[in-house]
Amino acid sequence: MAPESTRSLLARMDDMPVGRPHLRLALIGGLGLMFDGMDGSLVSYIMPIIRPLWHLDGAQTGLIGSSLLIGIFIGSIAAGVLGDRIGRRRVMMYALALYAIASAVAATSQNWEFFFSMRVIAGIGIGAESAIIPTFIAEFIPKARRGLFVGAVAGFFAFGYICAAFIGTTLVAGLHDGWRISQLVTAVPILMLLWWRRALPESPRWLLTRGRAAEATLIVDGLENGKLVRTARGPVEALGDTPPSSALKRPTLFRHADLWRHGNARRTAVLWLLWIAVTFSFYGFFTWIPSLLVGRGMPIASSFTLSLIMTIAQIPGYYSASYLNERFSRRITIAAYLAGGAASALLLSQAPSEAMVVVWGSCLSFFMNGCYAGLYAYTPEVYGTELRATGMGTASAVGRIGGIVAPILIGVAFSSLGFAGVFAMIMVVLGGAAVVVLALGISTRGRSLEDIAAGAAVAERGGVVVRGGSAEREASGDRGRP
Repeated sequence: MAPESTRSLLARMDDMPVGRPHLRLALIGGLGLMFDGMDGSLVSYIMPIIRPLWHLDGAQTGLIGSSLLIGIFIGSIAAGVLGDRIGRRRVMMYALALYAIASAVAATSQNWEFFFSMRVIAGIGIGAESAIIPTFIAEFIPKARRGLFVGAVAGFFAFGYICAAFIGTTLVAGLHDGWRISQLVTAVPILMLLWWRRALPESPRWLLTRGRAAEATLIVDGLENGKLVRTARGPVEALGDTPPSSALKRPTLFRHADLWRHGNARRTAVLWLLWIAVTFSFYGFFTWIPSLLVGRGMPIASSFTLSLIMTIAQIPGYYSASYLNERFSRRITIAAYLAGGAASALLLSQAPSEAMVVVWGSCLSFFMNGCYAGLYAYTPEVYGTELRATGMGTASAVGRIGGIVAPILIGVAFSSLGFAGVFAMIMVVLGGAAVVVLALGISTRGRSLEDIAAGAAVAERGGVVVRGGSAEREASGDRGRP
């Protein structure tokens, strides 16, 4: 039987009701991100143990603290490139294996140099998963629920942070060599590979770009029948109404220049600014808030307790924004949560008491993580399938620059700006990003991924795109449509 036309197959994916296979895919992706968050944040509990163990100076301790960000930066870029070239599924599995194995090997470390190396390698795996999983999920979920599902999957990060806090306060702090045991615990997710190998299908959208329409059709048939179908690689077949030259062309390894061509430049610029702004504020806040609270005269124990309360506020932040992704649009949700974060930072800078520090600090945590729920849903939507993973991975990696700069800049600025000045700076960063996404962002709510991508090319030409038989002016890149 001839393979189904690309347009018809994609329409089936976008219009089918959400079913059990979609929920299973969301759980698979969410667990992957949860363990990434757990492994990534656990190092902050390990550092106070290994610093006296290996007699580390400040620079060495700082390198270990930065090791994960270094790895995440590399992994995010690599995952994007490889995800568009060899497929989403393979990158997800390789990334999971890499970070789990590196975490287990790190437990055997006898010096800080080896531990640092393993943390960088684990970070590569974490960065790869955090970039490829939202792309993978976005390509499966029907258009009417895509923002909700991808934002909700990203919310699993918060559960990982809380798991890390539990492991840190029990195993790391309570047992001899507990830090080594904790590294072995974070390697347990490698067992998920047994599940993923049997259950995880490749993205039908990616398969179509490789000319593998028959496999894509089998997977979509399975989704409609309530099953996840993992297919073996089959022969290249024609794609109905998709030109073979575009479908069968093998992408070059590095396509980052395309992020700034073919109508993508404005989208890329907005995304990079958003990722830098939110990640700068997030790492600046959570890295320094215990020290800043101590600087206001609070006891260390109290500062840790308050920081934990603020961390828990991430969960409702993620899931409220995931819900609003579909009620409004990603662009509006991101802008609203950026504005809420800016207001919270301003009020936190003026907080007169410990109770109000908790209230406004929790609000800031709530809104910043709501921004992430919007960003993880929005970023993979704005690029075409052949560039989607590269765009997501690169934006995530560029955002890490903000995470690297924030602790350094805030550390330098605190002596002159003080507690109020630091959070006034975060307010300016978040508020400026809100203005940018409102002015230059595009709407993606309720639209197919192919429709959104086509808008970029049409916007570049200042032309007209036809949807459903009616022409719509696209020169403004759909700006303003909620």
